[in-house]
Amino acid sequence: MASTESSRVVPSHVDVIVIGAGISGIGAAYHLRTMCPDRTFTILEARDDIGGTWDLFRYPGVRSDSDMHTLGYSFKPWTAERSIADGPSIMAYLRETVAENDIGQHIRFGRRVRRADWDSATSTWTLTVDRVEGETVLDTVEMTCSFLFVCAGYYSYRSGHAPEFPGRERFRGRVVHPQEWPSDLDHTGRRVVVIGSGATAVTLVPAMAETAEHVTMLQRSPTYVVARPDTDAVANALRRVLPARVAYALTRAKNTTMQQLIYRKTRTDPATVRRKLLDGVRDGVGDGVDVDRHFTPAYDPWDQRLCLIPNGDLFAALRSGRATVVTDTIETFTETGIALASGEHLDCDIIVTATGLELVNLGEIEVVVDGDPVDFANTFTYRGLAYSDVPNLVSTFGYINASWTLRADLTSTFVCRLLQHMRATGTDRVTPRLRPGEESMTRRPWIEDFSAGYMQRMMPLLPKQGDREPWTNPQRLSADRKALRRAPLDDGVLIFERTPVPVPEPV
Repeated sequence: MASTESSRVVPSHVDVIVIGAGISGIGAAYHLRTMCPDRTFTILEARDDIGGTWDLFRYPGVRSDSDMHTLGYSFKPWTAERSIADGPSIMAYLRETVAENDIGQHIRFGRRVRRADWDSATSTWTLTVDRVEGETVLDTVEMTCSFLFVCAGYYSYRSGHAPEFPGRERFRGRVVHPQEWPSDLDHTGRRVVVIGSGATAVTLVPAMAETAEHVTMLQRSPTYVVARPDTDAVANALRRVLPARVAYALTRAKNTTMQQLIYRKTRTDPATVRRKLLDGVRDGVGDGVDVDRHFTPAYDPWDQRLCLIPNGDLFAALRSGRATVVTDTIETFTETGIALASGEHLDCDIIVTATGLELVNLGEIEVVVDGDPVDFANTFTYRGLAYSDVPNLVSTFGYINASWTLRADLTSTFVCRLLQHMRATGTDRVTPRLRPGEESMTRRPWIEDFSAGYMQRMMPLLPKQGDREPWTNPQRLSADRKALRRAPLDDGVLIFERTPVPVPEPV
């Protein structure tokens, strides 16, 4: 995608502004074009290309940690042989989606939304938008819309989470964060330490170990990992005998069902799941790795996200001796590496801080309703996608226990249902409002039973769940399918209104 401005005139007002041209924003555009063809919309993207996460992350080995039959869209089959795909393959899939559905004409690159102001007198959002090249602000403009659909993801694109490590300034090598991977970094023949144990770390270690002298994964505590093939034999077999869409739908149903069954098993019988996961690790790493120390977390499976090891690549790197795992805490960085609390010293040339993300609300946009700034920590979430007393706004937040796109698709469908209902009823404003007595609901975290550090750091700032529907964020595909596709919209919580026409003053 080019970063140059389209020659088409940018509308001064559209029905819907979509913020973000990643997986969620592209999916939103498809649904708006197909389900609400009478609505005008524009996509604002701060970067100079589509893709979001898949354009941002450029580190070695970057790939999906979910199968592409569920991370892909419901409306576009994934037809590649590999179901665990690398970043470039995912970008190619997104570009195809944009081209096939003529979505590119709606995208405005280099548009970072700084503020969104709602005016109830006109039922209009006014967006303060910086036109940017990289981090340089060229100018600032205002754009207006009737409905705001935020598809900006859940983490900051400005920087990743970077803890303060004592002595960092002493290290004579390079320190890099995966979110800001430098194009000139050559790790060939170098000694590398990757700090972290999550999805990024387990991807980086085997990828870098292919050419590095040695790679050490340094973790404070272990994460559950599971090895699976990067191809889906059933999917590939079905595609040989059935039309692509039929094969894809069947594979998607199979995989979503398995995801839900496995997740439910972790809730009802965590000990059995834990034993099976650890048995798989022992088979994968062999006798040379202390599984109890390095791969046995203190928490139950899926209390944090389970890390996928495609084709057991991490295990192969450990068996070969090209990589090792060290479980310890950092005492200090030194001139030549990292000194650990145990007294061990890790000599290295490059340190990769795979230490996680910084979560943000709605793409770090300041939201103001009728002159009052919205503190989302004080709002209740309506079905995990809208917010109490905030009109005409929906945001996409996917699953932490399944593929993000499964919920992104459902959220887009729900937005289109709202817009269709408003058209049919002659209303132009919809606001989730607490019913009498609900002000005293128990406030529950946005995401429950998930102890990952990147989520816990942000939880106090996120909207809250209530103790009853629809003020919940169930994070369950089966519940969301029922609620977002079929539940009545006139539920006494969503208040649909028509903006009063101003009465002219007497002359």
